[in-house]
Amino acid sequence: MDIDEFNRLNEHAAGSLLTSCLAVPRWVDVLVSGRPYATAAALVEAAGRQASTLTAAEVETALARHPRIGERAGDGHDAEFSEREQAGFDRDDTDVTAAMALGNVEYERRFGRVFLIRAAGRSAEEMLAELRRRLANSPTNEVGEVIRELREIAVLRLEQLVSESAYSGKDT
Repeated sequence: MDIDEFNRLNEHAAGSLLTSCLAVPRWVDVLVSGRPYATAAALVEAAGRQASTLTAAEVETALARHPRIGERAGDGHDAEFSEREQAGFDRDDTDVTAAMALGNVEYERRFGRVFLIRAAGRSAEEMLAELRRRLANSPTNEVGEVIRELREIAVLRLEQLVSESAYSGKDT
């Protein structure tokens, strides 16, 4: 949809669309109430800025919609996005899949939450390397990394859903 269509959506429809990008009610409310946006780029910029201010509680809320890396999305996840984003994770590579499963368990034990990374454009090996690197983070530093990853995911998803206006305002 283009930015004009997004601006015309009722609050519920706009909120549902935004929730599929980042399931944080405050973030959704701020973006819905910020309409109309002059351009899709303005919406994306506002989305990124707001996502950078997530609280620890909001991080936990958002993570509930994300499956573990290497696992298929289930009920309560944004399955269509997750499957497409994790396309670079080859579940047939049993060594990497097993290492990621073990890493996920270790991460969850250490930080008490699912490991999250912007999977789009990354290979399974890259995601596994990041998981291993991030296991050395302090809890405070890791929350900051999770917020950055959530921001990247939200922005990428929003860019896929909302484009610039179909009509540029110029006569052809």
